[in-house]
Amino acid sequence: MDRKDEIILQQMDLIRSMTERNLRSMDADFWGTPLMEKKVTEKAEKPAEKPAAQAEKPEQKEEIPPKEKIEDLLAELDGYVGMDAIKEEVRSLINMVQVYKLRRENDLPTTDMSLHMVFSGNPGTGKTTVARIMARIYHSLDILSRGQLVEVDRSGLVAGYVGQTALKTQKVIEKAMGGVLFIDEAYALNGKSENDFGQEAIDTILKAMEDHRDDLVVIVAGYTELMDRFIHSNPGLESRFNRFLMFEDYTPEQMVAIFKMQCKKGCYVLAEGTEELVRDFISEESADDSFGNARGVRNLFEHILVAQNNRLAKMEQVTREDLMQILPDDVLRARGKLDN
Repeated sequence: MDRKDEIILQQMDLIRSMTERNLRSMDADFWGTPLMEKKVTEKAEKPAEKPAAQAEKPEQKEEIPPKEKIEDLLAELDGYVGMDAIKEEVRSLINMVQVYKLRRENDLPTTDMSLHMVFSGNPGTGKTTVARIMARIYHSLDILSRGQLVEVDRSGLVAGYVGQTALKTQKVIEKAMGGVLFIDEAYALNGKSENDFGQEAIDTILKAMEDHRDDLVVIVAGYTELMDRFIHSNPGLESRFNRFLMFEDYTPEQMVAIFKMQCKKGCYVLAEGTEELVRDFISEESADDSFGNARGVRNLFEHILVAQNNRLAKMEQVTREDLMQILPDDVLRARGKLDN
């Protein structure tokens, strides 16, 4: 290996480490998932195996996060691209809770206040992100004691044998106490076979909603038509879920704004002429129904970074500016319009 090859390898290692560090620094992004970290859900969790000789340590209680200012949370919500109807609904919900508390403080009668919600819409429209901020808002308003979000789907609730589903679901509920239980693709709990235990999970959740109405909020989410059918399939669900939030698909312009937001978080700069190519790329790809809204934008963003990395790896010297800049050629290569 000659000196030039050594320099190229060193540059590639530097580029890779800096790119990964930039992506990780974005933290939980607009779609609720860190770009470079594996999404943690109930279905993915596995208990770590302990060495036989290792002594059991007393379980430490999680610290309750401090309450955030409602003004700061609303400012964060307003910073999200689009979702105007959702933002308005969230503000109305906050107003309702605040007035409810004032009536109680003044010894005035109050009606039952249901805070459980149905989020409907296509993937990548911000449902998990809004669920997470709702948990923090409820904590700020003293509705929930902890304000965490526990995300789960059917596989995290339903077991394969009689009696196990209730136990599995109860463990998830215990983890969600004091916060929000977010059930994605909740309609999948409606099994069609006699041996399906999804109904057992539903019954366990409905009982918990009744028993812990003062410190547990449940949000169910999924495709609009399927969620409508799911809620109306069970009188217990109908009576407890009466607040519906519809998440619309993003427009191409909104997806460009999301892309630019990701660039800002990752300390990337679009060179002259690059934004127009990104807009064309998004318009072309989003014409496919399976694109996935903001998740699709994230995928395009990562493809473009791969093209940028490949270009930088061929350079003998890479500056800080080079690491930050995305060129038109990077977008064209990600689209397959130029050879690598």
